[in-house]
Amino acid sequence: MRFLSRRLVMPNDLNFAGSLFGGRILEWIDEEAYIYAACQLDAKSLVTKHIGAISFETSAYQGDVVEFGLGVKKVGRTSLTVTCVVRNKQTKQNICVADDIVFVHIDPATRTPEPHGKTQAELEDLKLETPE
Repeated sequence: MRFLSRRLVMPNDLNFAGSLFGGRILEWIDEEAYIYAACQLDAKSLVTKHIGAISFETSAYQGDVVEFGLGVKKVGRTSLTVTCVVRNKQTKQNICVADDIVFVHIDPATRTPEPHGKTQAELEDLKLETPE
């Protein structure tokens, strides 16, 4: 899993208890996973179909830098399933894990699913070409 981007936890990201609001982290996960999937498929006409198991493991607080690790889990004909791990940059503790995030490639005009044209093997080769 590659950790590709980071965010700073700001005051407006906090809940009443002073820790990172769960809804905010889910918003970030959806956005980061979309960017990752769009880059993997070289396509921007994707929609989020499903987000599976979500596990909150520890809290983040104002001033913490969180980083997003993403990886391809499964490649379908019209879909791509990714996993996202959010961790504290400094401590490396997992904050949240979102598994089975499914994106579907759609035709922009008809809004119906269409094949994205990538295979698991092509995405595996892409991983080998990308430096850690």
